[in-house]
Amino acid sequence: MSIFSSMNTTASALTAQRLRMDVISSNIANVDTTRARQVNGEWEPYRRKSVTLTEDNGQFSSFLNIAMGNEDNAGNGVKVTRINDDTETPFKLVYNPTHPDANEEGYVEMPNVDLLTEMVDLVSATRSYEANVTVFNANKSMLTKALEIGK
Repeated sequence: MSIFSSMNTTASALTAQRLRMDVISSNIANVDTTRARQVNGEWEPYRRKSVTLTEDNGQFSSFLNIAMGNEDNAGNGVKVTRINDDTETPFKLVYNPTHPDANEEGYVEMPNVDLLTEMVDLVSATRSYEANVTVFNANKSMLTKALEIGK
C-alpha cells in the first residue's frame, strides 16, 4: 500500500462526484427540451440521464497484490462505468395545443426529468464531494505532520 493510495482513492471519488453533478446539471438544464434527438425522423424529448459508479479494481497494483497473496482492504476508489438514459420512466404529457410539438390532441411530450429528484440528487452529490474534500485535506494534513516528525 502506497503512502498516496488514500489520496488516489479520494481523488477518484472527487472525479466521479463531479461528473455526477455535471450530469444532474444537464438534466436540470434540459427539463423543458422537447427536441433533443431524432429517432426515425421524429423528434424525441430529452431523456433523463444517470451515472453508474462501481469499484475501481483495474489498477495493476491491486492485481499484483492479489496474485502475491497480499490483499489489502484499502480499496482503489470508484469509477464511472456508464451514463445511462432513463428509458423506464415515460415522458410526461402536458396539454398545450399552442406548442409547436403538440400532437393532434394538443398534448406535448415533455422530458422525463423530475426537478425535485434532480435537486435531491444534486444535494447528495455535493455533500459527497464536500466529504471527500474533507478526507483529502485531512490526509494531506496527516502526511504533512508525518514529514515534520523528522525535523
